[in-house]
Amino acid sequence: MTELTEAANQIKSNLNISAVALVGSQKAFSAGRDLKDPALDPRQISTLLEKRHIAGAGARLCKAWSDIEQFTTCGIEGFAIGGGVALAASLDYRVAGRSTHFRAPETALGLSMSWGSVPRLVNLIGPARTKQFLIHANQRFSAEEVYKWGLVQEIVDDGDAAKAAISAAKKAAKIPPVAARMVKRAVDAYANALSDAIIHMDTDQVLLTENDLEHLEAVRTFLAKD
Repeated sequence: MTELTEAANQIKSNLNISAVALVGSQKAFSAGRDLKDPALDPRQISTLLEKRHIAGAGARLCKAWSDIEQFTTCGIEGFAIGGGVALAASLDYRVAGRSTHFRAPETALGLSMSWGSVPRLVNLIGPARTKQFLIHANQRFSAEEVYKWGLVQEIVDDGDAAKAAISAAKKAAKIPPVAARMVKRAVDAYANALSDAIIHMDTDQVLLTENDLEHLEAVRTFLAKD
């Protein structure tokens, strides 16, 4: 998460880059936050300020990618889960392999859906689908389903998502960069005009819910199955 955040900041400041494709492996795009990572365990952190900083890592990651002025694409194979969905939603264009599935298990784990993803998902798929996607937390949604919703813009044969994402980035890179950046920022400004009304609570919701006993029990059950 730290490295991806740093990469986004470096890309944003590089005027020689006009577009960027973020891709995962052939097996998976991302399973999101690692629940076994001790660095993200609030019980291992001493002060409330430190806990809050750690809780905001995902939001900072997605904001860094969302704030890139260059056109961003991502190629998704296998699955995108939880934070992987949040990261994908922070980019401009999403390509998925045909058998890819998507899932947001946060609420089933007693967590809020965070990382600034709620307003982004509402912008992409609308409020009703967002509630379905997030509250039916353990349901897998196929690439075809989320394509119809608008979360994914292109479906390709399995194994071709990275190539297609890079191709989409190359198309954007041919556009004069100042005009492309202006258009992207204009669209984002309109779509996200009210986003801060909910995103400002994002980190505190993570901090609150990950200290809840229901979440801790849900994580123990999840890890026991792993």
